[in-house]
Amino acid sequence: MKLLLASTSRLYGQGYLEYLREELKDFFNNGKKIIFVPYARPGGISWDDYTDVARKGFEPLAISVIGIHELQSPKNEISDADGIFIGGGNTFVLLKTLYDTGHFDVIASAVRAGLPYMGSSAGSNVAGLTIGTTNDMPIVYPPSFQAFGFVSFNINPHYLDPQLDSTHMGETREQRILEFHQFNTQPVIGLREGSWLRIEGKKVDLRGSLTARIFQKDQPAIEHPPGELLF
Repeated sequence: MKLLLASTSRLYGQGYLEYLREELKDFFNNGKKIIFVPYARPGGISWDDYTDVARKGFEPLAISVIGIHELQSPKNEISDADGIFIGGGNTFVLLKTLYDTGHFDVIASAVRAGLPYMGSSAGSNVAGLTIGTTNDMPIVYPPSFQAFGFVSFNINPHYLDPQLDSTHMGETREQRILEFHQFNTQPVIGLREGSWLRIEGKKVDLRGSLTARIFQKDQPAIEHPPGELLF
């Protein structure tokens, strides 16, 4: 499989996907058309409006974007694209809609057959084993928390480090992931803003300038520098 899993689609002060443009050009291998999945609906935006956001983000790369909801027959048409992109928003809404539309299996089959897959935030969450390490509120209830399982770990996008001068008494991201590991065994990658994973076959590369925080059950968390990740 060929995957690009980003923590976010936009960095502060930049346009949509701007910080990833060079990576996207290489990842999609100068392709001309991708399918966008707008089901995470950040802020309740409509599928059409969210697809327009993605279109503008890919315009500088001369890549056209069509929403999966705009296809007459996704099962038959998806293989004609040069890739698929699932954007961020609410992970519970995203996964429920993937199941409700029947597009979960359509996408899973296409990606396992070689279609390049890009996710950001919620779209990266659903590439993992489950959505159990999302930061989102469960505002809807998907039939399962099982995700695509394209990788053998979970991701925590937008990973934040504790602010030492903060008086906030709520749990840190690290504490919540440790809670997750009381009941689950898969590794979790805390992916900071501006970082992404590039995966081809079994090789997992951390890209960007920042380290990632790697959590494994019953082991101390570690900081992993950019480069190949080994579990």
